[in-house]
Amino acid sequence: MIPYSIQVLAYKQLQSALKIGAKIMNFRQPELFSGPGSSLDLCDHIAKSGVRKVLLVSDEFLLEIGLLQPMIDRLESHGVNVVAYTGVQPDPTIEQVEAGLAMLRQHGSEAVLAIGGGSSIDAAKMVAARARNPLKIVHMGGLFRVIVPPLPLYAIPTTAGTGSEATIGAVISDPETTRKFVVMDPKLVPLAAALDASLMTGLPAAGTTATGMDALTHAVEAYLSSNATAATDAEALEATRLVMENLPQVLQDGTDLEARQRMAIASYKAGVAITTAGIGWVHAISHNLGALYHLPHGYLNAIILPRVLDLYRPVCQARLADLALASGLEGTDEPALADAFIAHVRELNAQFGIPTQVDKLQDTDIAQIVERAMSETHWNYAVPVYMDRARTERMVRDLLPAPA
Repeated sequence: MIPYSIQVLAYKQLQSALKIGAKIMNFRQPELFSGPGSSLDLCDHIAKSGVRKVLLVSDEFLLEIGLLQPMIDRLESHGVNVVAYTGVQPDPTIEQVEAGLAMLRQHGSEAVLAIGGGSSIDAAKMVAARARNPLKIVHMGGLFRVIVPPLPLYAIPTTAGTGSEATIGAVISDPETTRKFVVMDPKLVPLAAALDASLMTGLPAAGTTATGMDALTHAVEAYLSSNATAATDAEALEATRLVMENLPQVLQDGTDLEARQRMAIASYKAGVAITTAGIGWVHAISHNLGALYHLPHGYLNAIILPRVLDLYRPVCQARLADLALASGLEGTDEPALADAFIAHVRELNAQFGIPTQVDKLQDTDIAQIVERAMSETHWNYAVPVYMDRARTERMVRDLLPAPA
């Protein structure tokens, strides 16, 4: 077995190579429409592109409440035929993607439009990719395995959290193995996206909290990544500031259109940041808890984030201090600011009613979660600290609910 110290050295060398590669590649961003009503502007843009048959990928709830209808009507007013696949559920599965693909092929759709949260956008990405690639989804897992560019893909997020409209990734669940896997390829970035706060004003408080904390986690993990660049730092710090200033406001008044729009921008900016800088331990543990227990991703991120910040504190003091300043916190020096930021994250969780433990976590599942989280992180994520098995297990075990 390779000594752990040698493994860590190899990981750091790989980080350096990936950082250079990210700077060279300069990942594309979608053409962006922003502001209330921008979802209809994007529909006009799609029609002007010459597309005449669109597969709309969303979920049944958004169809039932009528949120999708204005976009469908706008596209059809331009002579674009729209077929809606609304079978996406939280933690989209391989089967859901394949069902969307079957509908796309049946109707001869030329492009894919995602409307919804991160699950709908991730599913749409893979429907568009599968439409042109012979590989099955499981064989696309990992880096740069989408060989042929997907069908034209567009995204309209209805939550302010995942930033999937800006990222190169899609997270898909495999129920047979109870695992989530990430497909990462620049070809998955949508051609265009709309950030339309008017679609988000009805989002319930629980969804607003979970997605908002997801956006914050993206910004923080990007800023603390060893692959961070000056460009990702600017996006991550601005996203952090916007979340800290506006998430409490939208939870107090969900109809505040300006605050909702700023949260949508924060989510997008955090998504841009993680596209180059990447994510880390919070997501690795959250992905694997979510795959087993089907809990909201952002909710799990919020629970795990303070623990990972404690882990990073000794080596990331200065950058944690930067995040504190971006959050409007005060402190006499860097150590005080770093401590203030971690404490503030915990205070937000308490304020938003997010627990400190994962009630569904079972002791018998910990070994599997640890193994999968380490496998996801090592060689993939440019985290400032690589944990060995014992330390990872301590962190996961700390999430167990207190004995009755």
